[in-house]
Amino acid sequence: MNKSIQFIFLLFSILSFSQQKEFHLVSWNIQDFGRTKNSEELEQIAELVRDADIVAFQEVVSGYGGAQAVAKLADLLNRKGAQWDYVISNPTKIPKNTTERYAFVWKTKHIKIKNRGKLIKELETLVDREPFMLDFYVLGKKLTLLNFHSRPHNKNPEAEITAITKFISLNTPNTMIIAGDFNVNESHHVFNDLKSLGFKSAISKEKTTLKRLCNDFEYRNHPIDNIFYSTDLVKTASGVIDFVRTCENLEQARKLSDHLPLYLKFSIAQ
Repeated sequence: MNKSIQFIFLLFSILSFSQQKEFHLVSWNIQDFGRTKNSEELEQIAELVRDADIVAFQEVVSGYGGAQAVAKLADLLNRKGAQWDYVISNPTKIPKNTTERYAFVWKTKHIKIKNRGKLIKELETLVDREPFMLDFYVLGKKLTLLNFHSRPHNKNPEAEITAITKFISLNTPNTMIIAGDFNVNESHHVFNDLKSLGFKSAISKEKTTLKRLCNDFEYRNHPIDNIFYSTDLVKTASGVIDFVRTCENLEQARKLSDHLPLYLKFSIAQ
């Protein structure tokens, strides 16, 4: 290959990479969304997620109030300069006292859907709250998102993660993101099989839950929320959206949620 062709190839590669659009996903266990949250708090939530392209919510209440709260949030976001749409899952099946819904909210300019998603029935008997899966089409390329809220840390969420990993290994599409509250630190060996499938965690050792009271000026508690993304996604940034910042704000912040939202910025490899 002569130098002129090498230069043209390099220039084409640089231009192609620079034209890749970055997308911004936020995942948030929103804590009893639909049972709590007044208008002012909904406005605060909208401000926290308005820069995202897709938001995955866990812990939307299963009754009418959950769907209503998501609709109100989407309406607030629509007034902030971009068009948004939303999908709410059916209530999860078992156990009845912890049933809830999931929700996705997204900007419609570059992101489309062809169906309204589904709870994964194959996992009904293996997890307490079966994950919600939805195919997005991002600039025409399919991106499957799986939204999940595990059972509490003292009720063996590791078994649920193992079951979900097996399901993904048998059914995984090429491009996928798994977002949610896993109640397990991503450094736990239970995630090794998922990582062996090529998934990477957006954050590591980042505490994402909030204490009830500050101890030694520390208001964060456990690193249990995360976003796992497949190898054909290129991470450009990730982290936790810390809207608390100081112990003095903790009580007010917990009115929004006892979890912090986290984010992944990415492009899709062509």
